[in-house]
Amino acid sequence: MLKIIVSGCNGHMGQSVVGICSGLEDVEIVAGFNRTPISRNGFPVYSDPMEFTGEADAVIDFSNPANLIALLRFSVERQIPLVLCTTGYSEQQLAEIDEAAQKVPVFKSGNMSLGVNLMMNLIRRAASVLSGFDIEIVERHHRRKVDAPSGTALMLAGSLAEALPYEPELVYERHSVRQPRGGREIGVSSIRGGTIVGEHEVIFAGLDEVLEIKHSALSRDVFASGAITAARYIAGVSRPGMYDMDDALSEIMK
Repeated sequence: MLKIIVSGCNGHMGQSVVGICSGLEDVEIVAGFNRTPISRNGFPVYSDPMEFTGEADAVIDFSNPANLIALLRFSVERQIPLVLCTTGYSEQQLAEIDEAAQKVPVFKSGNMSLGVNLMMNLIRRAASVLSGFDIEIVERHHRRKVDAPSGTALMLAGSLAEALPYEPELVYERHSVRQPRGGREIGVSSIRGGTIVGEHEVIFAGLDEVLEIKHSALSRDVFASGAITAARYIAGVSRPGMYDMDDALSEIMK
């Protein structure tokens, strides 16, 4: 039985994880962490992670960057692997995550969707073939999302950078400068509105032809399912370090 703690358990994504786990016979949610410690689903909920004294195999975090320090402390001191699904971390927080990963297994991804991770592989291949094409990333999310660009958009940009023969310049807005587009730019545009779960599109624009690679998430359950897959994987990892969906998929496809 896989024992999971859900951080941010009372939020939209936390509730998606709870809902999916309720239908799984081999997964049990033993506790939740939430700023407002209200128990809605039959398991105890704590505002301070250190208040939990039971046993767990992994923590899934769909909360807020403000909760990171307490979460890392808990994970390291209790030696419980951590799945970080939250986005919008500062550079200092990313360094703190790297430091924690030297002491405990940490699974971190800006997007837990299997389709998005396949998309990253596809755009790397396209970028290596479509020499001279201009590249733009467009991401769309619901009106409540506070960080922009999305963590997934930055992941896509990072994947493109791995395949390009130069260091690309990320451009987030063009209205302040009147000049032609640079050849090494990757434009990143963010749209916020309505109840859009998440859409990411990478556009390769060349001479007289355009290739578009797009992923649309139609439900939050896509990300929740991926997070549970990540928890299954990281619970079986014994060595500290940073892990991501490529590691989990490699294990699945053995």
